Order: sequence, then C-alpha cells, then structure tokens
Amino acid sequence: MDYTQFRVRPDETLSLKKRDPDFTGDFKDKSAAREKLEKDVEKLAALQEVLYADNRYALLIIFQAMDAAGKDGAIEHVMSGINPQGCQVFSFKAPSAEELDHDFLWRCMKALPERGRIGIFNRSYYEEVLIVRVHPEIVKSQKLPADTDWKNIWKDRFEDINHFERYLVRNGIVVVKFFLHISRKEQKERFLARIHTPEKNWKFSLADVEERKHWQKYMKAYEAAIAATSTKWAPWYVIPGDHKWFARVAIADILIHTLKSLPLKFPEVTAEHLKEIEVAKKMLEEEDE
Repeated sequence: MDYTQFRVRPDETLSLKKRDPDFTGDFKDKSAAREKLEKDVEKLAALQEVLYADNRYALLIIFQAMDAAGKDGAIEHVMSGINPQGCQVFSFKAPSAEELDHDFLWRCMKALPERGRIGIFNRSYYEEVLIVRVHPEIVKSQKLPADTDWKNIWKDRFEDINHFERYLVRNGIVVVKFFLHISRKEQKERFLARIHTPEKNWKFSLADVEERKHWQKYMKAYEAAIAATSTKWAPWYVIPGDHKWFARVAIADILIHTLKSLPLKFPEVTAEHLKEIEVAKKMLEEEDE
C-alpha cells in the first residue's frame, strides 16, 4: 500500500468529497490490518528507542478531525508499544482565560516535545482556523488588536502557522499532521453507539450533535486549512476514517516511514567508555555472591 496517496500536495486544491472515507486499500477485512499493525507497533517502538538515544530530533504528531472520528483510539492503538517516558500527549479543549491572554499559538508552543521524544497533539492550534472560523463570534472575543485585518485573518493565520512549523522543523522538530476523514453517516452511527452503550455515555455531548448542523462549513474550513498548510516540511495526510482499523494501520505506516527518513543512530561508544565498561564487567564478575 502506498500511503503517500493520502498526503496533500503543497498548493493542492483539496476536495474532501473526492477523498473516500470508506477506503481500505488492499485490506479485505480487519484481521490482516490487525496483523500488520502489531508488527508496525514493534517497529515504532524500536525507532522511538533510537530517536530517544540520538537526542537530536523530536516528532510532533497532530491529529484533527470531526467528533467521533477515532483520534483517541488511533493514539491508543498506534502508540501502544511506545515507551511512555519518550512520549507525551496533549488534548486541547476550549482555551482558558490565561490562554486567551496570549497569542493563539502559545498554549501549543509550551507543550512541544523535547528532543528525543514524540509529542502528540489531540487537536491543536488548527482549532483557531477551524472551529473559530465556523463560529466567527469566537475570534471576535479574542481581544485581538483594533487594527486586525478581519478580511484576511484566516490567510494571515495560515501564514503564521506555516512560518511556525518551518521554524520547528529547522530546529529538529519533525511535524506530521493527520486529518481523520469520516463520513457524516459514520459519525451518526458512532454517536448512536455511544448513546446505546452506557459505559460510553460520558463521551457524548449534545453539543456534538449541534455541531453536525455545521458539517458543510467544517468541511470547507478543513479544505482551506489543509490546502494552505500542507507543506514539504510539515505535510497533511487525509486518512480514510470510516474503518478505524484501516486508519490506524495507515497512520502507523506513515510514522514509520517518517522516522526512517531521519538520520537516527545510537550514540557511538568512545574508547574511554569501552574501557570503563570492561572495568565494570570485571568488578561485577569478581563480586562475591
């Protein structure tokens, strides 16, 4: 499977209607995908170990999607083999009063991964060109300067995001962005499943259904944001999301390819260090039990 087909080319005029959320590639069922994911989880764990030891690069993974698209599950399953010490996950909800007193990138900036680590953003600064665009009353309450160019605010924010991500990449933070693309029909089925499953009722909110009324506006906002910010240095991947098992294996494959593309290696052991190891070995072998 060539997962580069999900990558959005720079300056591409994106049409989500032409991207099939039901696509499963060469997989006929989830069993084969499950087997591949198990192997990919092991590969990711091994690559993460080298990333951590190399300590020059960090990997920032951004997930964006409509509600119930499977972001939480993708993070849980794809990253299940990763050493927790080398991975951090942040979920960004509605901004707090403190966060609103800063620029729109601030709260995500201070959550960036350290060198050697994988950072995952479950939603991100992209909310500021998605939900805020669908609900313009939000941006009007963000205490922006009086001379804000409201006519070009989204274009300006896209530009700011591109510059920010370019800065991150230049400093060794590799950025990969996933949009989990589900159909409106599939979202409805998942909402109903949450309602009919008592243990999942806590995940359901009436507000989620209210947002469905703005589905077309969201699709247009996503198309504009992804097309404007999918760059060579920080690409977007539109992942078919109607089948969670396929989305997970596609994401894992892309992350493996991304990490393999980096010049990662374990630190070289110096001659002096090797001598110390030999001394330590001798001391341990001569110890009295």
